[in-house]
Amino acid sequence: MGFGDLKSAAGLRVLNDFLADKSYIEGYVPSQADIAVFEAIATPPPADLCHALRWYNHIKSYEKQKASLPGVKKALGKYGPADVEDTTGAATDSKDDDDIDLFGSDDEEESEEAKKLREERLAQYESKKSKKPAVVAKSSILLDVKPWDDETDMAKLEECVRSIQADGLVWGSSKLVPVGYGIKKLQIQCVVEDDKVGTDMLEERITAFEDYVQSMDVAAFNKI
Repeated sequence: MGFGDLKSAAGLRVLNDFLADKSYIEGYVPSQADIAVFEAIATPPPADLCHALRWYNHIKSYEKQKASLPGVKKALGKYGPADVEDTTGAATDSKDDDDIDLFGSDDEEESEEAKKLREERLAQYESKKSKKPAVVAKSSILLDVKPWDDETDMAKLEECVRSIQADGLVWGSSKLVPVGYGIKKLQIQCVVEDDKVGTDMLEERITAFEDYVQSMDVAAFNKI
């Protein structure tokens, strides 16, 4: 199991494909599995790897709470597609071996063989994924939209939120939830196509109604 080399473009593509129909590395909530993979990535995935980038930004938001997330962090080789081998950090490990092994030439030969095998496996994996029919990845998102105070016109606030239209965005049910001191927040559901609409875009568009909206939070995020 693994994602190949997560510090390489090929490894990030494997991660992106793996997350095409998943919200998290394991299960349905953020866990130490997500933290283990997140910390192995050197830089944020590029924009064209939308599933990996969406997951990366979501897990990054848990940076302060990462120690309290459930589960036990395991080696990277315990996560990911079954037919891909983890090689993140393999180059560093090979260098360390050369420092203590007198037979450096053998190590070089083994390294080349391992590299060739890894490339063949990645090519096979990419070939399998390319043959699968395209699936439109969708997510159900529950948003908490908070007003400035108890005098904010909540009907107008909701009207502003629902006025946001975009390809791949469908608004659902909503309700007002008390938060204290007579203030109520708007809790509203929406369904988005992951390739077209993200939480960052929603937050930017919603908080632009600054006369009514103080802040927006993601209360729940689930793949459909």
